[in-house]
Amino acid sequence: MTLMNESHPEEFILLGFADRPWLELPLFVILLITYPIAMLGNIIIILVSRLDPRLHSPMYFFLTNLSFLDMCYTTSIVPQILVNLRSSTKTISYTRCVVQLYFYSIMGGTECLLLAIMSIDRYVAICKPLRYTLIMNQRLCILLMSIVWLTGMTYAISEASITLQLPMCGTNKLDHLVCEIPVLIKTACGEKEANELALSVACIFVLAVPLCLVLSSYASIGHAILKIKSSKGRKKAFGTCSSHLIVVLLFYGPAISMYLQPPSSITRDQPKFMALFYGVVTPTLNPFIYTLRNKDVKMALGKLVRIIFRSK
Repeated sequence: MTLMNESHPEEFILLGFADRPWLELPLFVILLITYPIAMLGNIIIILVSRLDPRLHSPMYFFLTNLSFLDMCYTTSIVPQILVNLRSSTKTISYTRCVVQLYFYSIMGGTECLLLAIMSIDRYVAICKPLRYTLIMNQRLCILLMSIVWLTGMTYAISEASITLQLPMCGTNKLDHLVCEIPVLIKTACGEKEANELALSVACIFVLAVPLCLVLSSYASIGHAILKIKSSKGRKKAFGTCSSHLIVVLLFYGPAISMYLQPPSSITRDQPKFMALFYGVVTPTLNPFIYTLRNKDVKMALGKLVRIIFRSK
Protein backbone atom coordinates (compact mmCIF):
# COMPACT_ATOMS: atom_id res chain seq x y z
CA MET A 1 0.00 0.00 0.00
CA THR A 2 1.42 3.32 -1.11
CA LEU A 3 1.40 6.00 1.56
CA MET A 4 1.34 9.76 1.03
CA ASN A 5 3.73 10.28 3.89
CA GLU A 6 4.55 8.88 7.27
CA SER A 7 1.68 10.68 8.99
CA HIS A 8 -1.29 10.23 6.67
CA PRO A 9 -1.94 7.16 4.53
CA GLU A 10 -3.41 7.51 1.07
CA GLU A 11 -6.19 5.18 2.12
CA PHE A 12 -7.30 3.19 5.12
CA ILE A 13 -8.23 -0.47 5.38
CA LEU A 14 -11.35 -0.91 7.52
CA LEU A 15 -10.84 -4.44 8.78
CA GLY A 16 -14.33 -4.78 10.25
CA PHE A 17 -15.11 -8.49 10.64
CA ALA A 18 -12.50 -9.68 8.15
CA ASP A 19 -11.30 -12.25 10.68
CA ARG A 20 -14.85 -13.66 10.76
CA PRO A 21 -15.89 -13.80 7.09
CA TRP A 22 -18.91 -15.98 7.91
CA LEU A 23 -20.43 -12.95 9.65
CA GLU A 24 -20.15 -10.57 6.71
CA LEU A 25 -22.93 -11.90 4.45
CA PRO A 26 -25.61 -12.02 7.22
CA LEU A 27 -24.59 -8.53 8.34
CA PHE A 28 -24.73 -7.27 4.75
CA VAL A 29 -28.27 -8.64 4.33
CA ILE A 30 -29.42 -7.17 7.65
CA LEU A 31 -28.05 -3.71 6.79
CA LEU A 32 -29.49 -3.91 3.28
CA ILE A 33 -32.92 -4.42 4.84
CA THR A 34 -32.70 -2.08 7.85
CA TYR A 35 -31.18 0.92 6.03
CA PRO A 36 -34.20 1.52 3.73
CA ILE A 37 -36.54 0.88 6.67
CA ALA A 38 -34.70 3.50 8.76
CA MET A 39 -34.81 6.04 5.93
CA LEU A 40 -38.48 5.41 5.14
CA GLY A 41 -39.52 5.47 8.79
CA ASN A 42 -37.82 8.80 9.48
CA ILE A 43 -39.12 10.34 6.23
CA ILE A 44 -42.65 9.36 7.29
CA ILE A 45 -42.16 10.99 10.70
CA ILE A 46 -41.02 14.21 9.00
CA LEU A 47 -43.93 14.17 6.53
CA VAL A 48 -46.70 13.57 9.07
CA SER A 49 -45.21 16.16 11.44
CA ARG A 50 -45.16 18.79 8.71
CA LEU A 51 -48.46 17.95 6.96
CA ASP A 52 -50.77 17.46 9.95
CA PRO A 53 -51.67 20.77 11.71
CA ARG A 54 -52.24 18.89 15.00
CA LEU A 55 -48.54 18.07 15.08
CA HIS A 56 -47.35 21.65 14.64
CA SER A 57 -46.04 21.87 18.20
CA PRO A 58 -42.57 22.13 19.80
CA MET A 59 -42.50 18.40 20.58
CA TYR A 60 -42.92 17.44 16.92
CA PHE A 61 -40.61 20.22 15.75
CA PHE A 62 -37.82 18.60 17.76
CA LEU A 63 -38.93 15.12 16.66
CA THR A 64 -38.64 16.20 13.01
CA ASN A 65 -35.10 17.38 13.65
CA LEU A 66 -34.30 14.08 15.38
CA SER A 67 -35.59 12.12 12.37
CA PHE A 68 -33.49 14.25 10.00
CA LEU A 69 -30.45 13.69 12.23
CA ASP A 70 -31.03 9.93 12.27
CA MET A 71 -31.24 9.87 8.48
CA CYS A 72 -27.93 11.73 8.17
CA TYR A 73 -26.39 9.65 10.97
CA THR A 74 -27.08 6.27 9.39
CA THR A 75 -26.31 7.51 5.86
CA SER A 76 -22.87 8.66 6.98
CA ILE A 77 -21.78 5.08 7.67
CA VAL A 78 -24.10 2.39 6.24
CA PRO A 79 -23.35 2.78 2.49
CA GLN A 80 -19.59 2.51 3.13
CA ILE A 81 -20.10 -0.49 5.42
CA LEU A 82 -22.18 -2.23 2.74
CA VAL A 83 -19.47 -1.63 0.14
CA ASN A 84 -16.71 -2.94 2.41
CA LEU A 85 -18.68 -6.02 3.48
CA ARG A 86 -18.79 -7.20 -0.14
CA SER A 87 -15.27 -6.05 -1.02
CA SER A 88 -12.07 -8.01 -0.62
CA THR A 89 -9.91 -4.89 -0.18
CA LYS A 90 -12.16 -3.04 2.34
CA THR A 91 -10.46 0.28 1.65
CA ILE A 92 -11.61 3.84 2.10
CA SER A 93 -9.66 6.82 0.79
CA TYR A 94 -8.15 9.22 3.29
CA THR A 95 -10.42 12.02 2.06
CA ARG A 96 -13.57 9.92 2.39
CA CYS A 97 -12.46 8.77 5.83
CA VAL A 98 -12.04 12.40 6.93
CA VAL A 99 -15.45 13.37 5.53
CA GLN A 100 -17.09 10.41 7.27
CA LEU A 101 -15.31 11.26 10.53
CA TYR A 102 -16.61 14.83 10.49
CA PHE A 103 -20.19 14.01 9.53
CA TYR A 104 -20.45 11.05 11.89
CA SER A 105 -19.11 13.12 14.79
CA ILE A 106 -21.35 16.10 14.00
CA MET A 107 -24.48 13.96 13.93
CA GLY A 108 -23.53 12.12 17.12
CA GLY A 109 -22.71 15.26 19.10
CA THR A 110 -25.80 17.08 17.85
CA GLU A 111 -28.10 14.18 18.72
CA CYS A 112 -26.75 14.06 22.28
CA LEU A 113 -27.69 17.71 22.75
CA LEU A 114 -31.03 17.40 20.93
CA LEU A 115 -32.21 14.58 23.19
CA ALA A 116 -31.49 16.82 26.19
CA ILE A 117 -33.51 19.68 24.66
CA MET A 118 -36.39 17.27 24.00
CA SER A 119 -36.40 16.24 27.66
CA ILE A 120 -36.57 19.89 28.72
CA ASP A 121 -39.51 20.36 26.35
CA ARG A 122 -41.30 17.43 28.04
CA TYR A 123 -40.50 18.93 31.45
CA VAL A 124 -42.13 22.24 30.53
CA ALA A 125 -45.15 20.46 28.96
CA ILE A 126 -45.87 18.39 32.10
CA CYS A 127 -44.60 20.56 34.95
CA LYS A 128 -45.73 23.93 33.53
CA PRO A 129 -48.63 23.01 31.19
CA LEU A 130 -50.44 26.36 31.39
CA ARG A 131 -47.33 28.25 30.28
CA TYR A 132 -46.08 25.64 27.81
CA THR A 133 -46.98 27.45 24.58
CA LEU A 134 -45.76 30.74 26.02
CA ILE A 135 -42.38 29.37 27.10
CA MET A 136 -41.73 26.97 24.19
CA ASN A 137 -42.61 29.46 21.48
CA GLN A 138 -41.44 29.15 17.89
CA ARG A 139 -38.64 31.66 18.29
CA LEU A 140 -37.18 29.82 21.29
CA CYS A 141 -37.44 26.43 19.54
CA ILE A 142 -35.55 27.71 16.49
CA LEU A 143 -32.95 29.34 18.75
CA LEU A 144 -32.46 26.10 20.72
CA MET A 145 -32.05 24.05 17.55
CA SER A 146 -29.55 26.57 16.18
CA ILE A 147 -27.52 26.31 19.38
CA VAL A 148 -27.70 22.51 19.27
CA TRP A 149 -26.43 22.33 15.69
CA LEU A 150 -23.73 24.94 16.23
CA THR A 151 -22.48 23.24 19.41
CA GLY A 152 -22.50 19.80 17.77
CA MET A 153 -20.52 21.07 14.79
CA THR A 154 -18.05 22.96 17.01
CA TYR A 155 -17.39 19.83 19.09
CA ALA A 156 -17.01 17.56 16.07
CA ILE A 157 -14.84 19.86 13.98
CA SER A 158 -12.48 20.70 16.84
CA GLU A 159 -12.17 17.13 18.15
CA ALA A 160 -11.84 15.53 14.71
CA SER A 161 -9.26 18.11 13.60
CA ILE A 162 -7.12 17.45 16.67
CA THR A 163 -7.38 13.70 16.11
CA LEU A 164 -6.35 13.97 12.45
CA GLN A 165 -3.13 15.68 13.49
CA LEU A 166 -1.93 12.50 15.17
CA PRO A 167 0.74 10.62 13.16
CA MET A 168 -0.26 7.17 11.91
CA CYS A 169 3.42 6.26 11.41
CA GLY A 170 2.77 4.16 8.33
CA THR A 171 -0.24 2.33 9.77
CA ASN A 172 -3.28 2.33 7.54
CA LYS A 173 -5.32 -0.50 9.10
CA LEU A 174 -8.27 0.42 11.31
CA ASP A 175 -9.88 -2.44 13.22
CA HIS A 176 -13.33 -0.94 12.77
CA LEU A 177 -16.27 -0.61 10.36
CA VAL A 178 -16.09 3.20 10.15
CA CYS A 179 -13.70 6.08 10.71
CA GLU A 180 -14.39 7.09 14.32
CA ILE A 181 -12.42 9.33 16.69
CA PRO A 182 -11.63 6.83 19.51
CA VAL A 183 -10.41 4.18 17.07
CA LEU A 184 -8.19 6.64 15.18
CA ILE A 185 -6.68 7.78 18.48
CA LYS A 186 -6.12 4.19 19.56
CA THR A 187 -4.46 3.31 16.21
CA ALA A 188 -2.19 6.38 16.09
CA CYS A 189 1.34 6.27 17.42
CA GLY A 190 3.35 8.71 19.52
CA GLU A 191 2.14 10.79 22.43
CA LYS A 192 -1.66 10.75 22.45
CA GLU A 193 -2.50 11.23 26.12
CA ALA A 194 -3.43 14.85 25.39
CA ASN A 195 -5.87 13.71 22.70
CA GLU A 196 -7.46 11.21 25.06
CA LEU A 197 -7.82 13.90 27.70
CA ALA A 198 -9.27 16.37 25.17
CA LEU A 199 -11.79 13.75 24.02
CA SER A 200 -12.81 12.99 27.61
CA VAL A 201 -13.27 16.67 28.45
CA ALA A 202 -15.26 17.31 25.26
CA CYS A 203 -17.48 14.32 25.95
CA ILE A 204 -18.23 15.57 29.45
CA PHE A 205 -19.80 18.68 27.90
CA VAL A 206 -21.44 16.96 24.92
CA LEU A 207 -22.48 13.68 26.53
CA ALA A 208 -22.38 13.79 30.34
CA VAL A 209 -23.88 17.28 30.83
CA PRO A 210 -26.84 16.62 28.47
CA LEU A 211 -27.41 13.29 30.19
CA CYS A 212 -27.55 15.06 33.56
CA LEU A 213 -30.12 17.47 32.11
CA VAL A 214 -32.18 14.52 30.88
CA LEU A 215 -32.05 12.78 34.26
CA SER A 216 -32.92 15.93 36.21
CA SER A 217 -35.79 16.72 33.81
CA TYR A 218 -37.26 13.24 34.20
CA ALA A 219 -36.81 13.33 37.96
CA SER A 220 -38.97 16.47 38.02
CA ILE A 221 -41.41 14.92 35.53
CA GLY A 222 -41.74 11.79 37.65
CA HIS A 223 -42.39 13.87 40.74
CA ALA A 224 -45.06 15.88 38.88
CA ILE A 225 -46.75 12.73 37.50
CA LEU A 226 -47.05 11.24 40.98
CA LYS A 227 -48.97 14.35 42.06
CA ILE A 228 -51.62 13.82 39.36
CA LYS A 229 -54.68 12.38 41.11
CA SER A 230 -56.43 10.61 38.22
CA SER A 231 -54.90 7.42 36.82
CA LYS A 232 -55.95 8.50 33.32
CA GLY A 233 -54.03 11.76 33.72
CA ARG A 234 -50.94 9.94 34.97
CA LYS A 235 -51.12 7.49 32.09
CA LYS A 236 -51.43 10.29 29.54
CA ALA A 237 -48.52 12.24 31.07
CA PHE A 238 -46.35 9.14 31.18
CA GLY A 239 -47.28 8.28 27.59
CA THR A 240 -45.96 11.60 26.29
CA CYS A 241 -42.55 10.90 27.85
CA SER A 242 -42.07 7.14 27.58
CA SER A 243 -41.13 7.14 23.87
CA HIS A 244 -38.47 9.78 24.36
CA LEU A 245 -37.13 8.06 27.47
CA ILE A 246 -36.71 4.77 25.56
CA VAL A 247 -34.83 6.58 22.77
CA VAL A 248 -32.59 8.27 25.35
CA LEU A 249 -31.68 4.94 26.94
CA LEU A 250 -30.97 3.35 23.55
CA PHE A 251 -28.70 6.20 22.48
CA TYR A 252 -26.85 7.28 25.61
CA GLY A 253 -26.06 3.77 26.89
CA PRO A 254 -23.79 2.69 24.00
CA ALA A 255 -22.39 6.21 23.55
CA ILE A 256 -21.28 6.38 27.20
CA SER A 257 -19.55 2.99 26.94
CA MET A 258 -17.56 4.27 23.94
CA TYR A 259 -16.72 7.87 24.72
CA LEU A 260 -16.48 8.18 28.50
CA GLN A 261 -13.49 5.88 28.82
CA PRO A 262 -9.93 6.23 27.48
CA PRO A 263 -9.64 4.98 23.86
CA SER A 264 -6.71 2.77 24.92
CA SER A 265 -9.04 0.77 27.19
CA ILE A 266 -11.64 0.06 24.50
CA THR A 267 -11.90 -3.63 23.62
CA ARG A 268 -11.37 -4.79 20.05
CA ASP A 269 -14.96 -5.47 18.96
CA GLN A 270 -16.69 -2.91 21.17
CA PRO A 271 -16.50 0.00 18.66
CA LYS A 272 -17.88 -2.17 15.85
CA PHE A 273 -20.99 -3.30 17.70
CA MET A 274 -21.54 0.10 19.26
CA ALA A 275 -21.28 1.83 15.87
CA LEU A 276 -23.85 -0.59 14.46
CA PHE A 277 -26.10 -0.02 17.46
CA TYR A 278 -26.22 3.76 17.69
CA GLY A 279 -25.62 4.30 13.96
CA VAL A 280 -28.07 1.71 12.61
CA VAL A 281 -30.30 0.15 15.27
CA THR A 282 -31.51 3.32 17.01
CA PRO A 283 -32.27 5.27 13.78
CA THR A 284 -34.29 2.25 12.63
CA LEU A 285 -36.17 1.81 15.91
CA ASN A 286 -36.87 5.48 16.68
CA PRO A 287 -39.70 5.96 14.14
CA PHE A 288 -41.42 2.79 15.37
CA ILE A 289 -41.03 3.80 19.02
CA TYR A 290 -42.60 7.20 18.43
CA THR A 291 -45.30 5.86 16.10
CA LEU A 292 -46.42 2.84 18.10
CA ARG A 293 -46.57 4.71 21.42
CA ASN A 294 -48.09 7.98 20.20
CA LYS A 295 -51.78 8.28 19.30
CA ASP A 296 -51.37 11.64 17.54
CA VAL A 297 -48.66 10.29 15.23
CA LYS A 298 -50.68 7.15 14.49
CA MET A 299 -53.74 9.26 13.62
CA ALA A 300 -51.66 11.55 11.40
CA LEU A 301 -50.07 8.53 9.72
CA GLY A 302 -53.49 7.02 9.06
CA LYS A 303 -54.65 10.30 7.56
CA LEU A 304 -51.56 10.42 5.31
CA VAL A 305 -52.18 6.84 4.13
CA ARG A 306 -55.81 7.64 3.29
CA ILE A 307 -54.75 10.71 1.32
CA ILE A 308 -52.23 8.66 -0.67
CA PHE A 309 -54.78 5.96 -1.53
CA ARG A 310 -57.44 8.51 -2.49
CA SER A 311 -55.00 10.24 -4.86
CA LYS A 312 -54.56 6.91 -6.67
